[in-house]
Amino acid sequence: MKLSWQKTAALAAFVGAAVTATAHATATEIKEIRFGVEASYAPFESKSPAGDLQGFDIDIGNAVCAKLKTKCVWVENSFDGLIPALQARKFSAINSDMSITDQRRAVIDFTDPIYVIPNQMIAKKGSGLQPTPASLKGKHVGVLQGTIQETYAKAKWAPAGVDVVPYQTQDQVYADLVAGRLDASFQDAEAASKGFLKKPQGAGFEFAGPAVSDEKLLGSGVGFGLRKGDAQLKDAVNQALKELKADGTIDKLAAKYFDVKVVLK
Repeated sequence: MKLSWQKTAALAAFVGAAVTATAHATATEIKEIRFGVEASYAPFESKSPAGDLQGFDIDIGNAVCAKLKTKCVWVENSFDGLIPALQARKFSAINSDMSITDQRRAVIDFTDPIYVIPNQMIAKKGSGLQPTPASLKGKHVGVLQGTIQETYAKAKWAPAGVDVVPYQTQDQVYADLVAGRLDASFQDAEAASKGFLKKPQGAGFEFAGPAVSDEKLLGSGVGFGLRKGDAQLKDAVNQALKELKADGTIDKLAAKYFDVKVVLK
């Protein structure tokens, strides 16, 4: 059956209105979003001297909650325990600079990618270390437990004789790096820059070698982690993120923390 252009337009308008109404209804049904976060990874998530959560991911989460007119609740958790805690319903979403990888997709779902940050190693100035198996053989490299950096280092460096040392928090990695118990640390470049190199404890350290890329192991962007099958929350959050990208909100938030553009459109 063919429709006249007037009827086709009317039908399209009706369907569009129905979709918008459904999306609105879905969003209004979400009374609260409980975000799981590991709060020692500045500038993404950390604590202020007063003990308040702060950082890029915290700002994004609060912006999403404001857009959806819902309440934000933050639940602190070790990074390596975020996925098990999500599955155990301790919170409804992971918002902790978690990169989207095939390995993680096997057990949880993700929103659309929000931003992407390069991964880079840091070491003492003049160390000459490079992020390669040959350069790091016999060296001790610290990583945050449960991260893509740990996965990459154990897959690419450990077989060549590199001692990859996982830690519960990033602050512990930096502390052992300063104390000389580690030769290098491998993490997000922005976390290394803002959370360590530009602070007093980072004096005498620098980026060691170029950024490391590997889409399979290091992922292609960061998103919120969600339980599989939670379509209502996923659709609502994706719509909120889409609008926050379109109106420039997330770009403005990123400009507070980063020197380069990181938001994925």
